[in-house]
Amino acid sequence: MEFIEMIKTPKLDGVILHSPLESPIDCRLCITGHHLIISSKKEDAQELWLLHQSIDSVEKKVSGNNTAQCGGSILLKCKDFRILQLDIPYPEDFQNVLISIQRLSNLEKPELLYPFFYRPMYSILEDGHTLFDLEIEFTKLIAGDEWRVSHVNRNFNVCGTYGSTLIVPKNIDDETIVASANFRDGGRFPCLSYRHENGTVLLRSSQPMLNNSNRRCKADERILNSILGPYKKGYIIDLRSTAYINYCKGKGGGTEPDGYYNQWKKVFRPMDKISKCDGSVLEHLAKFIDACYDIGSSEKWISKSSNWLGHIQNSLNVACLVAQCLDKDGASVLVHGTNGQDSTLIVTSLTQVILNPDCRTIRGLQALIEREWLQSGHPFHTRHQKFCFSGTKIKGIQPSFLIFLDCVQQLHYQFPNSFEYKTDMLILIFEHSYFSQFGTFLCNSKCERNNVDLFKKTTSLWSYLNRPDVLTSVLNPSYEPNKSPIWPSVAPVSIVVWSDLYFRWLIDQEQQKKALIKIQNLIQQSKDLRNTAGKLRKQLFDKIKEFQCMQEELKEED
Repeated sequence: MEFIEMIKTPKLDGVILHSPLESPIDCRLCITGHHLIISSKKEDAQELWLLHQSIDSVEKKVSGNNTAQCGGSILLKCKDFRILQLDIPYPEDFQNVLISIQRLSNLEKPELLYPFFYRPMYSILEDGHTLFDLEIEFTKLIAGDEWRVSHVNRNFNVCGTYGSTLIVPKNIDDETIVASANFRDGGRFPCLSYRHENGTVLLRSSQPMLNNSNRRCKADERILNSILGPYKKGYIIDLRSTAYINYCKGKGGGTEPDGYYNQWKKVFRPMDKISKCDGSVLEHLAKFIDACYDIGSSEKWISKSSNWLGHIQNSLNVACLVAQCLDKDGASVLVHGTNGQDSTLIVTSLTQVILNPDCRTIRGLQALIEREWLQSGHPFHTRHQKFCFSGTKIKGIQPSFLIFLDCVQQLHYQFPNSFEYKTDMLILIFEHSYFSQFGTFLCNSKCERNNVDLFKKTTSLWSYLNRPDVLTSVLNPSYEPNKSPIWPSVAPVSIVVWSDLYFRWLIDQEQQKKALIKIQNLIQQSKDLRNTAGKLRKQLFDKIKEFQCMQEELKEED
């Protein structure tokens, strides 16, 4: 279906727009293939260009009881947390606009989205699509004797979600890599993520596929042991609980079988909800946003916000553990959950922000996102199809990338001088990962991006962001380069609400500050309640123990 067939009413006057923090305005609505253009007759009023791709949910509210004679309101809930309302007086116009927006905001094919039609009005100073080539990123590493570049996945036959270029141990041949890939879920064999300055290595992979038995894979063992060398120990951080691992075993998966990875110690740090990707994390975000809209009693706030903030805290906690293993213990680490595309990438990315000062620079963060998320096959198209206003729990849709960005914001809050960029840059990246004129975050993998010729037909977000006039707007004026690791507090009371993101369309800056103070007080109250409950439990256990001792004494007297 052509765009013109989807647009039933291309232009409409007399529409009343209700937008956050603004008074209602009488405006003209124009519908194009990719935008809603809303303009006011007032001279000083700015046009609003809203990408159809940014709309998460379209709801209708009909005026009066007679729907045939009355128009109604269209509620647009957007993926940047903004909520807009369009009042349309006449029923035919109302239905036409509603149907048009519903069709245009649910386009499936990436080639129909705006990035394939957008042509920048400025000169491209550098091509962001080729800016962070893996061979260039790891130039120093592959110049040594331990690592090499492999093109075994050039046609994406070994692993459909990895990139075509991979960094692998120099003493491991391509046949061994293929054998290991056949042993791992989706072919995601242990792959280099980061090499720390002390020589320890961070790897990521997916779970081993044991096929309901403790079958081994010597090629997989050889890759891991070659990284350690003789007499050295490493850690396998499995991001699942034993209960979830047992469930995965029933589906043919599992964890590395005991006895075959003797140099590696397994540690379990459950991030089950994120690893499952069953829609529950998106549901937690929806409840959190609902709590932000209605900051009431501490009980309501805790019940609605605790799960989402818990994901942030837990992600930071696990990342700190991995960073300590690499930096303090001098041990290499393999991280994996189930398919290695969500919780795994959150942890490996955050670990690098904690340890590597380069990842706290503008270029370094861009390179990290390219390396760990885009080239490592995080399925952005699938995960970002819907957002927290959709009202449905859909498997495969999850804000994993937002969890990562929120965690970086937490680090930025605790170490504001250690980051070259302001948190405005994180908000900008968040928005463009969901809806954009740029092609950077389209599709699920590099393989899919190649299939639609994305790198030639779209502009990169990094090409725009690295323009001098844009770059200066996100620079942190208080930045002081810090070459040391940053070790955050991960106590519940240290986790803050990202008000600049979650509150920006709800209240003005002064109200934001007041709301943030109230939320921090609620968090402190919840902490005090937990401490009180802990003391009461201890007192109860002491009384029970005292009672048991009295019973024993009475028995002895008898």
